[in-house]
Amino acid sequence: MGYALAEAAAEAGADAVLISGPCHLPVPDRVRCLQVETASEMHTASLAEAPGAHLFIAAAAVADYRPSTVASQKIKKGAAEEITLTLVKNPDIVAAVAALSPRPYTVAFAAETENLLQNAQAKLVRKGVDSIIANDVSAADRGFDSDYNAVTLIDSTGQIDFPQSSKRQLAAALIAHLAQVSLT
Repeated sequence: MGYALAEAAAEAGADAVLISGPCHLPVPDRVRCLQVETASEMHTASLAEAPGAHLFIAAAAVADYRPSTVASQKIKKGAAEEITLTLVKNPDIVAAVAALSPRPYTVAFAAETENLLQNAQAKLVRKGVDSIIANDVSAADRGFDSDYNAVTLIDSTGQIDFPQSSKRQLAAALIAHLAQVSLT
């Protein structure tokens, strides 16, 4: 969805910046892309770009945790039957952007497999964002690894359902809506 949103924003006339982790998708025309490898790099890039933005959409499914240490070499099988991996929290990128002052109109995604609207509403409040886009990723025909999606946008005025369509069509509709509400 992030690539489709960046493309739709550029097509709508925005100076779109896409901050992307490793991906096989081509960068859309007229989109400036910042390639990152880790959640920490994405956090740094987002905080550097957000102050100059009017609208910030956090569409990435960034891992909540990362290994506390990274081995510089292959970990070889030894005598131990098991090893322990310690994880630490990654920075919360969208909450950090939402906490900026001044800040752009901030939109988060809530990719959920259960209790879609309740979990999305809680995330909207917890992260302090202006809008949240809830999408059910449990269905095989939309969401991750699909060219189609269906979402519900939630903000302080209520919710709007965007029916299943191609990610390009959905992104254009979302950008048109978000451009309108973020300007008021």
